[in-house]
Amino acid sequence: MAGATRDLRPKAADSEKITINLGYVDLGHIDLLVREGFYSNRTDLIRTAIRNQLERHGDAIQQSVARHRLDLGLRRFDRRELEAARMAGEMLHIQVLGLAVIADDVTPELARETIASLHVLGALQAGAAVKAALSDRIR
Repeated sequence: MAGATRDLRPKAADSEKITINLGYVDLGHIDLLVREGFYSNRTDLIRTAIRNQLERHGDAIQQSVARHRLDLGLRRFDRRELEAARMAGEMLHIQVLGLAVIADDVTPELARETIASLHVLGALQAGAAVKAALSDRIR
C-alpha cells in the first residue's frame, strides 16, 4: 500500500466503557425506539438520556464542583510539575472531575513523595506501578 500511513502511537481514550443491567421490558422499549428511528442505536439513546439528566441537574453539579474544589475536565500531572512541588516542599491533594492523567515520566517514588491524596470522579490514567504506589491515597 504505497502512501498509506498508520499511527502506531497509542491514543488516550476519550471515554470509559461502563456496563449496566436493564430489565427486558426497558431494553425492549429502547430497541423499539431504535427501530423506529428515534436513535441510531442503544448507545445513542443511553448517552442522550444521561446527558439530559446531567443537564437537568446542572445547577446542583456546578455547586458541588465549586464546593468540593474539583478540577473540571482533563488534568495532567507530569514529572516536571511534581518535581516542582517536591522542591517547594508541597504535597498535592488532587481532586478531578473528568480525567486525571499521571504521565509516564512520573516514577512511583516521585508520585508517593508529592501526592498526598487523589480523588477522581471519572477516570484515572496512570501506569500500574504508580497506581500501586498511590493505592492507599486513592479514594
